[in-house]
Amino acid sequence: MKKWLLSMIIVTFAIILTACNSETSNSSSSGEKTETVKIGYQKGNTLHILKSLGYLEDELKEENIKVEWVEFPTGGALLEALNTNNIDFGHAADANAVFAQAAGMPLVYVASEAPNPEGLAILVHGDSDIKTAADLKGKTISIGKGWNSHYLLMKALQKEGLTSADVNFAYVKDASEGRAAFESKRVDALGFWDPFLAVLQQDINPKILFNGEGFTNNRTYYFASDDFSKKHTDVIKTILEELNKSDKWANENKEELAKMLADALGIDENALKTTVERKTYGVEEITESVVVEQQDIADIFLQEKLIEDKISVSDMVTLNPEWFPESLE
Repeated sequence: MKKWLLSMIIVTFAIILTACNSETSNSSSSGEKTETVKIGYQKGNTLHILKSLGYLEDELKEENIKVEWVEFPTGGALLEALNTNNIDFGHAADANAVFAQAAGMPLVYVASEAPNPEGLAILVHGDSDIKTAADLKGKTISIGKGWNSHYLLMKALQKEGLTSADVNFAYVKDASEGRAAFESKRVDALGFWDPFLAVLQQDINPKILFNGEGFTNNRTYYFASDDFSKKHTDVIKTILEELNKSDKWANENKEELAKMLADALGIDENALKTTVERKTYGVEEITESVVVEQQDIADIFLQEKLIEDKISVSDMVTLNPEWFPESLE
């Protein structure tokens, strides 16, 4: 009887131990179980590339974690979904993040993409006599209010001792409206970004007055929901590791990448080749200098009355976070 009782105790203990190990296998460092990670993405960006390659699914499958991809038309919509916990992780451009924080959203900056200053520009017509940012004084510029190209324009004007009062804005709501205003010559200049910039260059060969070099790094950031960042740091680390792997593939296979993105976006492949050739893909840690960059965007937008109150980007950033892979530092 005693032997039988002892055997039952041993078997029961073994079952409990196995269950605990199983629970741990798909848990984060906080010990909370994760069955699915919901990732928001926009077509053509790095998370779209990761999705297409399937690296993350392969890696998380070993942890019994499923990946659910949710497509968004804009970075602003994606950040709103993070704020309402409809997704766990995603990416958005620098300007999107400023507006989201100004609206009171509790952002969690996770990491940054590599800089892409050549991916946006201020354009003028091929026959224009405008040669420098100073020549924009008194001219009309088509731009989206609060776009990253809006920030680029303000930095260039500042360098010449000019302000927004020295130019005329023709605000547009999207790329197609901006292009239409420019092609019809209703405006003298246009603020644009890739891949639409590359398409326009190919179609009508405008002059690039200046791009982001020396003015803005034109970064895109990765974000997590507040809850997910606290409970699932190991999963975030895995996402960043797999993003770095897909970024490496992108840098080494740009011709194949251009074809893949052209098919997905319905944009001419040659324009996508231009887009990817002038971009270096990579995952970077958010340092104090990166925070300074982002804070400057917020300060310029406050100055231009695009946001009502001053914000502190550093409040949303964790320096030296445990989720950033040591292999990428």
